[in-house]
Amino acid sequence: MSDSMMASLYSYGPIVLMVIIFYFLLYRPQKKQQKQRNTMMDNLKVGHRILTIGGIHGEITYIDLEKSDFIRIRIADNVEIKISSAAVARDLTQEKTNANPANK
Repeated sequence: MSDSMMASLYSYGPIVLMVIIFYFLLYRPQKKQQKQRNTMMDNLKVGHRILTIGGIHGEITYIDLEKSDFIRIRIADNVEIKISSAAVARDLTQEKTNANPANK
């Protein structure tokens, strides 16, 4: 190979290395996290206990994500609030089921 070809390979090397590092450190973990969130949202059902990003614990009383982007949750006796589906941080019912092998 000629010197000019080697010089051009050396000049593009750091850029290629940065793209590979970007993929493994940023893009891939973010896609994995998004896939886990989509799975959690698909598995939400009426009666599940959830935690919102604001720290509110509640039980889902109505969910219809195909028609609207809102979920109704009961936070106390005779107290229900309507939240955006994006506000759901964790599905506590599913976590409890996954943590207890007797329920599997």
